[in-house]
Amino acid sequence: MKSIAAKEYIQAGEFMSEHVLLQMKNIHKSFPGVKALQAVDFELRAGEVHALLGENGAGKSTLIKVLGGIYIAEEGEIFIDGKKVEINNVNDSHENGVAIIHQELVLVPHMTVAENIWLGREPGGKFVNFDKMERDTQELLDAYGLDFKADTLVGKLTIAQQQMVEIIKAISYDSRILVMDEPTSSISDKEVSFLFETMRTLTAKGVGIIYISHKMSELEQICDRVTVMRDGTYVGTEVVAETNKDALIAMMVGRELTNYYTRDFLNEKTETVLKCENIADGKMAKGASFEVHKGEIVGFAGLVGAGRSETMKAVFGLSQGSTGTVYLDGKEIHIKSPVDSMKYGIALVPEDRKLEGLYKVQSVRFNSTIEVLKDFIHGIFVNAGKEEEITQKYIDMMATKTPSQEQQIGNLSGGNQQKVMIGRWLATSPKVLILDEPTRGVDVGAKAEIYSIMNELAKSGMSIIMISSEMPEILNMSDRIYVMCDGRVTGCFSHEEVTQEKIMSLAAR
Repeated sequence: MKSIAAKEYIQAGEFMSEHVLLQMKNIHKSFPGVKALQAVDFELRAGEVHALLGENGAGKSTLIKVLGGIYIAEEGEIFIDGKKVEINNVNDSHENGVAIIHQELVLVPHMTVAENIWLGREPGGKFVNFDKMERDTQELLDAYGLDFKADTLVGKLTIAQQQMVEIIKAISYDSRILVMDEPTSSISDKEVSFLFETMRTLTAKGVGIIYISHKMSELEQICDRVTVMRDGTYVGTEVVAETNKDALIAMMVGRELTNYYTRDFLNEKTETVLKCENIADGKMAKGASFEVHKGEIVGFAGLVGAGRSETMKAVFGLSQGSTGTVYLDGKEIHIKSPVDSMKYGIALVPEDRKLEGLYKVQSVRFNSTIEVLKDFIHGIFVNAGKEEEITQKYIDMMATKTPSQEQQIGNLSGGNQQKVMIGRWLATSPKVLILDEPTRGVDVGAKAEIYSIMNELAKSGMSIIMISSEMPEILNMSDRIYVMCDGRVTGCFSHEEVTQEKIMSLAAR
């Protein structure tokens, strides 16, 4: 892949025209107990990248699902190229030139790139013309400078390459309106640069892109305008070059957000709670050693593939055949499964909450208490009042927005799902809490709340390990920072001495 930075390639706004490609006017949508959208307006011009910002639960995803035909608005109008259109299903959306690339990619891993792109509309009908399908696909891949072939199995591609397949699929529909939901959440900086370059190639051809991201730093790199939503309502639209981060945050949360990174740093070394030596899993983790002191937040930095998550999974007992030695409060312990970890007071909030943590069709109450069943179930007797008490305690502590404890967790915003996940593991009263990408896909307001909670937990004496790919988060929240590269720890810095340059010098050896 090329690695030309987006700013060096094409400046934001160069191809944005005055032609209004899309207008959504006075959009209303409700669910039982929740007004998800209330009189929302949105406009997209040809050739622009238009950011859609808002806290989790602000209504961004609902608005996009109305545009995509997944939801039908109860009130409001949609205009494309100045003509009113009716979008009552996904096919209507496609026919009107709209394509959505969701955060969770929906490709079929055991099928080829070409088969994924043309799935359900294969050339030749019953007698599929595979030669034409691969030929047409390869022409598209070549046109956008992609370095993989049409006959490659999607399961063998990187996440970034899979995202490119989704983009090519959208282009194959002749889409003029492209929605991208958190496209950079799981890819490296080099892959981000290539993605931004591809986006500018699209806008040069008049495609309008709606860009949803919680990474404020990306706005000035790739976006022309930004629309902010709050609590299901339209707040305002700004030109990116004429606003700033603080002003946008104030629009998002309805107030100025002070003390964004809340942290009372340890001034002196405390006793060692957890010590790990030569942790390996036979794959990505290749012999990492580190220690965590009482009441400190220890950050783990590194590039994609450094082995940070795999190391923590090995410590937690999730990796079969892992090796290494673990000491808790100076005594060697033996962890063969997560049950052992929980017994010793070690908890892990995983990186991928939807794949590895949530029971999406179950309630907030179920998801909050699943790890502490012994606290309210005795034999065949269930203390429902105690279960509700535990659930409510962590709803309140995490400031989780939910209509009730019985709300299906899959209907909550990503940030509120993450709050439930963290609350679930706090309910186990851990000594050591491992947080793997705790604020991924979480808005700025919820991030500030999570940082504040982490700070209070550390002040209470809990030891926290935080894996994060967000450099500002690592720098501002960690007492000490371990850097990993190729499955091993390559260095450790204190809060006082660390810089981004020092981290990168050890992360990219």
